[in-house]
Amino acid sequence: MNERAAGILLHPTSLPGKYGIGSLGKAAFDFIDFLTKAKQQYWQILPLGPTGFGDSPYQCYSAHAGNPDLIDLDQLVKIRLLQPGDLIGYPHFHEGQVDYDAIQQARTPLLKKAFRNFLMNADDLEKLAYRNFIKDQLWINDYAAFRAIKGSQGNKPWYQWDTELKSRDHEALKSILAGLSEETDFHKFLQFIFFKQWIAVREYAKKHKIKIIGDIPLYISLDSADAWSNPAVFEFDAEFNPLRVGGVPPDYFSETGQLWGNPLFRWDVMKANGYKWWIDRIRTNLALYDIIRIDHFRGFAAYWAVPFGEETAINGTWVPGPGKDFFYALQYELGQLPIIAEDLGVMTPDVEDLRDCFQFPGMKILEFAFDSSEANDYLPYNFIKNCIVYTGTHDNDTVVGWFEYASEADRKLVLDYLDRDETGIHWSFVRLAWASVANTAIVPMQDLLGLDSRSRMNLPGTVGGNWRWRARPGDFSEELAASLSALTVIYGRVKKIKSKSK
Repeated sequence: MNERAAGILLHPTSLPGKYGIGSLGKAAFDFIDFLTKAKQQYWQILPLGPTGFGDSPYQCYSAHAGNPDLIDLDQLVKIRLLQPGDLIGYPHFHEGQVDYDAIQQARTPLLKKAFRNFLMNADDLEKLAYRNFIKDQLWINDYAAFRAIKGSQGNKPWYQWDTELKSRDHEALKSILAGLSEETDFHKFLQFIFFKQWIAVREYAKKHKIKIIGDIPLYISLDSADAWSNPAVFEFDAEFNPLRVGGVPPDYFSETGQLWGNPLFRWDVMKANGYKWWIDRIRTNLALYDIIRIDHFRGFAAYWAVPFGEETAINGTWVPGPGKDFFYALQYELGQLPIIAEDLGVMTPDVEDLRDCFQFPGMKILEFAFDSSEANDYLPYNFIKNCIVYTGTHDNDTVVGWFEYASEADRKLVLDYLDRDETGIHWSFVRLAWASVANTAIVPMQDLLGLDSRSRMNLPGTVGGNWRWRARPGDFSEELAASLSALTVIYGRVKKIKSKSK
């Protein structure tokens, strides 16, 4: 990310389409075409894992698996795992919002039908591809067992299962899984299809010279296959309850901090085995993305540990993280790391030193720049080249919504800085990002469209109603692509073609 370039932040669930949620079908390919027309070089997404509590992509059932909700149904018809008639009567959903519970109820019977058809009708070559996929994904047996057992237990979290199951007693697992073989195979099949569809999307992006920026949360969900199958690398007591959980102290987003509830890593144990768990995780993600954004990067320098059972994050303490030793180990195994450091919030010298030691670009958010009460590093004249500038992120209000609710003093600062009125404020922010010295500029699709607070993706510290926004058919218009293309050319964010020497 050393050359000037630009891109758009849009999670695949937010793509338009007719089945209630964005998918890895036609709309994904159409969006790549839109990026190409707009002369963008990056498509940034949120974590792709199967979502659990609150439908958050930052609380997934697996650090490796893909989200079956994103499997495109029309593609299943195309490869004859479903028939066109199977989709007749599929419910009509609101175009602009995802109803996760409803779409899962509608999709699951169809996915199970596709699985049965695969078992009965897939040719030998396709079944060989499936077997090779299972063999290559070292995490998949634990994940499929976790999902199958979880379903048999009324979807209770694993730490509420009987002691023999949550402790992975060999005989208990053997006994229960003997009766769940079809269900475990179903979850393996879903991953086979998901990865097949995602790789097709990524190859199309690569063909059009679009790089995909993926996202890794620092922590994994407490209710996940990873926590259940690797308890030794997490801070659990003898009963598999967390000793301490993750979060952040009071900050811009919350006066009581954010209590995430994720189990914390036993970094001493991880170091002793060469950080294998993390190396495997990064390796999976490098197969999915060109660049990886690590959410809550500061946790590698020091992390906020909150005693389990606390109702807020206030009573936590800072604990040293693994630091440079961790990234040296990753580099030794995986080579140069294409990582973006999410370094938002109050950063300390140790975090900045860790980021800069490995030359990871950090993040600058324009919505944070215009706090009239204090000077800050988010004003563009403070930027360095090696950073990513955003108008906002998935955790921010949209620019239009932010400006509407900003204080009069902040609004005045914005307009004075821009030397213009508030008309088209979202486009002014895009222009400001694109004009900055930052090597990379990213805009959420909502800001490109000029949408208000009703279209924000997430409100941190709240549960329910988040992660639902979807683009509508027609949003990826020729006119919008042309406007963004012109801006991208003006500010030198178009890939330079080297002339051939004579």
